[in-house]
This record gives sequence, structure tokens and C-alpha cells, in this order.
Amino acid sequence: MRVREFAKMVDHTLLKPDAAEKDIRRICEEAAWHHFAAVCIPPCYVRLAAKELRGTDVKVATVVSFPFGNDATAVKVAAVRDAILGGASELDVVMNVSRFLSGNFSYVAEELSSVTQEVGVVAMNNGLNDAVVKVIIETAYLTDEMKRLAVQIVASSGADFVKTSTGFAPAGASPQDVSLLRKEAPEGLAVKASGGIKTLKDAMEIVNAGASRLGMSASVSIMEEAENGGLQE
Repeated sequence: MRVREFAKMVDHTLLKPDAAEKDIRRICEEAAWHHFAAVCIPPCYVRLAAKELRGTDVKVATVVSFPFGNDATAVKVAAVRDAILGGASELDVVMNVSRFLSGNFSYVAEELSSVTQEVGVVAMNNGLNDAVVKVIIETAYLTDEMKRLAVQIVASSGADFVKTSTGFAPAGASPQDVSLLRKEAPEGLAVKASGGIKTLKDAMEIVNAGASRLGMSASVSIMEEAENGGLQE
């Protein structure tokens, strides 16, 4: 894999509660410099990131119902609408983990379908052809059987990615979970991994397991590894 190809798999992420405006500007600058796929930032900074990244090849991603997924459906729908109108083209939506663990699978399925439908409508009405929905299922709380079921529900919702983790659960992405999700996901559903990816070795293990997008806060140091001989130029 070449460095530029790898860069386009990276969502440069900053979702810490103490992140300040200057930090958002910094990660936008870093993302533009390295040509990452996207920055993933809190919803309140979508408009700032869109302004900072105007004219670059970096997309604006934000999170919805983060990190627990337990907002009401109407709140999630309103959040994706506001994010797209503010300049986001990628939405990382947290599945309602509590409802899922309670066995309310139809609730989760209907909610995710409502969210993806809203994204499609708002994007179309605003001339945005490439809006992307990534659903975070929070694998740390799920058995393997539940992970498979979650992938099926995400696929049926029309989302573009199933994503492992928020980074706020007891564990993040693992090659084993990524491989399981990739095997269960239909061809049109990609896998994003996030949480605990700290080195180029970590990242490549995850990529080799089947992820096509990586959510990382250590993106810059990992890119430096890649550029200093870790990957082909």
C-alpha cells in the first residue's frame, strides 16, 4: 500500500470533551496537509471545519448521538439535518446500544432507517451527491452473535459503513472484530474501525482484517511512520 492510498483511509478524529476551537483548526490543517479522507469533529464545530477545509480534498465528518446512542429518534434526525446543512458530508451515527441490548431490534432498525432516509433527502435537496452514513455499533458491548445481527440491521438501513467503536467503551477496534464484521457485511457495506489504533502496525492489522476506513486521533504520528519507510511512497 502506498502512503497516499493509506491517507485516504483516515478519518482524522478529535472528539475529546476538552477539545478547543484552536484544536479543531489544527486538525483541519493537519488533515489538509496529509490529504486525509476526512476530519471527524463534534457537531458544534461542523461549520468551522467546513470553512477551514473549503477548497481542500478533505471531507467534514461529525458524530450523531455520541457516544451513547440513546437520544430519541427525532433528535438524531434533526442532528443529521443540521450537520449536513452546516457542511458535513459524513455522519457517524451511534446505534441505540441500550435498545439493542434490550432486544428491541425493530426499534433500532426503524430508527437507523429513519436517519439514513433523512440524510438522503437533505443531501438531495442541497445538491450533495456523496453523503455517507456510518453506524457505530459499539462492539465492546456485544457478543459475536449480536455483532452479526447488528451488521444485518445496519445493512438493511441503507447505511454505507458499519463502524466498530466510539473510543469511549471499554475496548476499541480489534482485527478479530473487523474480520467478523467484514465477513457478515454485504458487498455494499464497508467497515470502519476506530478506537485504540495507535501505531502503523495497529492500522495495517486492521486494514488487512477488512477495514476500509480508520478513525484515529494518532493519525499524524502514524502518517509519519508511513512516510518514513513504513509504506511505499
